[in-house]
Amino acid sequence: MIDREDILDELRNILDPELQLNIVDLGLIYRVEVGMDRIEIDYTLTTPGCPEGPMIEKEIRETLQEITDLDDIRVNLVWEPQWGPERMSEELRLSLGYPI
Repeated sequence: MIDREDILDELRNILDPELQLNIVDLGLIYRVEVGMDRIEIDYTLTTPGCPEGPMIEKEIRETLQEITDLDDIRVNLVWEPQWGPERMSEELRLSLGYPI
């Protein structure tokens, strides 16, 4: 059975189209819940006006369906808490020059 870490590893292959950084290390994935017959993901965008939201959601859904064969994949766009650079992985913040 696939677990949370497997899912996060797969989602690292999805890049934010504008920033060209993976959505996991960028801090856009807020929650991953794995059940016996479903997966539920909460994600956000760097800004509310980002036009790439539907494309990112589609890629998340397609990636998860491909690796699990599940039909019940729930991908929820959330705005709380608001995204900020502190949500990025430490490695990514360092590479971009943000303080730790």
